[in-house]
Amino acid sequence: MGNRVEGLPGIVDQISYHTLAQRVLDGHGFTMPTDWWPVTRANEPTAHWSYLYTLYLAAVYAVFGVKPLAARLIQALIVGLLWPWLTFRVGRRVGGAAVGLAAAAWSAVYGYFAYYSAALMTESFYITAILWTLDRGLTLAHGDWRKRQWALLGLAVGVTVLLRQVFLVFVPVLFLWLWLAPGRRGFVPAEVAAPPGLGARLRGSLLALAVVLLLILPWTVRNYRAFGHFVPLNTNAGYAFFWANHPIYGTQFVAILPGKAPYERLIPAELRQLDEAALDSALLRRGLGFVVQDPGRYILLSLSRLRTFFMFWPESESSLLSNLVRVLSFGLALPFISVGLWLTARDWRRWSLLWLFVGVYTVVHLLSWALVRYRLPVDGVLLIFASPALLRLQSLIARRSQSRP
Repeated sequence: MGNRVEGLPGIVDQISYHTLAQRVLDGHGFTMPTDWWPVTRANEPTAHWSYLYTLYLAAVYAVFGVKPLAARLIQALIVGLLWPWLTFRVGRRVGGAAVGLAAAAWSAVYGYFAYYSAALMTESFYITAILWTLDRGLTLAHGDWRKRQWALLGLAVGVTVLLRQVFLVFVPVLFLWLWLAPGRRGFVPAEVAAPPGLGARLRGSLLALAVVLLLILPWTVRNYRAFGHFVPLNTNAGYAFFWANHPIYGTQFVAILPGKAPYERLIPAELRQLDEAALDSALLRRGLGFVVQDPGRYILLSLSRLRTFFMFWPESESSLLSNLVRVLSFGLALPFISVGLWLTARDWRRWSLLWLFVGVYTVVHLLSWALVRYRLPVDGVLLIFASPALLRLQSLIARRSQSRP
């Protein structure tokens, strides 16, 4: 990739982030120089893209000049250190040090993660932030209930949400788990001290949520000034839900519709004069209308997204690079993931937070828009599940080697 920013398979969005960062650096704010995806008009405000990641790129460009390679190297260095370390911490909490080490090693060589670590997109920072959030949650549950830990949890959640607002869907589940799971038999090791009462946990949760709100609030104010509408963070949920559930699919989802600019043509003409924020809200209402009008079709369409979301085989429509990365990453890991899920099911309470994340995040995308790259946060957690299976295989091979004369 180097200093060139191209629309390579799965990372076309890096062109948008690269362009938007330069606009911010040049004093134009969060605007695009020409009409842009999804239907953003030239020189008009946009809230479609992650503010935090755009500011990261703009900061790097301000220091080093507009050199994408510098941003890639810094990003790869940060992620290359933090991702395996956080994977180890989460894996150790739920399965022991050996599981943590195996998961960290696998994440360090996982093809998808290597590919996206240098892409000028949110993916690598986002998955790292998710692991940080899970680590903070497990740290609390394992006995460290200090206010500082609640504040760090809020910081982790806030950073994650600023990178991808879809993580907000998991936040209530995370806090509910923290209120109910610790202290119950099997959820944490027996030697861990009993958690504080629900009142103390509620106060800690309020502290964490206050930190999250403080991180989001400046962008909510910015959006209101830019659009005159209440937009908490980004304007992309409505577009995604409308397009993903449009009747054009029938009951079979297609990851990327063929043809040039097909998505723009699906937007009703009477809505196209709206600004980006108003259009996002209007499209969300239309998308929900599709569900209400034909719930049976919506159920079948959502189920059809399983194929796209969990794709691990090569396809003729994909490039050679995409097929290789797909098969050598998720395709290779899937047998271990499957066995690992079975092995950990017997100790499901200890692994329950990870089970909840995988389940909630998967369902959210099956109900909306499913792409392989949207599954990558799930991959980051599933590799931890795969590690017990990998260790079991290693142990089996070692025993057979020792039994030979």
